[in-house]
Amino acid sequence: MTITVITVSASIVLIWLILIYNKLIRDKNRVLTAWSDIDVQLKRRHDLIPKLVEAVRQYAEYESVTIEAVTELRKASELSDDVTEISQYERALGEKVSSIYALAENYPDLKASNSYLNLQNNLTDVENNIQYARRYYNGSVNNLNVRIDSFPDMIVARWFRFSRAAFFDFDEPGQND
Repeated sequence: MTITVITVSASIVLIWLILIYNKLIRDKNRVLTAWSDIDVQLKRRHDLIPKLVEAVRQYAEYESVTIEAVTELRKASELSDDVTEISQYERALGEKVSSIYALAENYPDLKASNSYLNLQNNLTDVENNIQYARRYYNGSVNNLNVRIDSFPDMIVARWFRFSRAAFFDFDEPGQND
């Protein structure tokens, strides 16, 4: 009788541990998948920005400081693996791209250029996709972090060394959620 009670109790605890562990893994994988979605959009953005820079450079050659800053921020963001650093670089990059848009206001021929208008529309679409992906990622991060911090899941999370994920704080100038 005692062995049966011990076996049943141990089985219940083991099943409980497995269930919590699997939920933690599921939430961690959602965060990784959501980050992958952001990464794809950032790569698309990084592919469009040099084209925008080149289009502006043709009309505004003496504005090289802004253009060089955009190029440097893009490179720094691509080289980083830290979510917090990437969000800082991308925020600064967004501000510089906005200043390029403002710069284009001074060049009516540039604003009328089909290639510039197409690039601007494509970048706007990518920015919107980044915002959607960011919201999903941050929601996934929140779910994982709450699970890691909540009892009894925190016990299993500590045993298996799950760590909190960083939020991707990326707001374009003038945008709020």
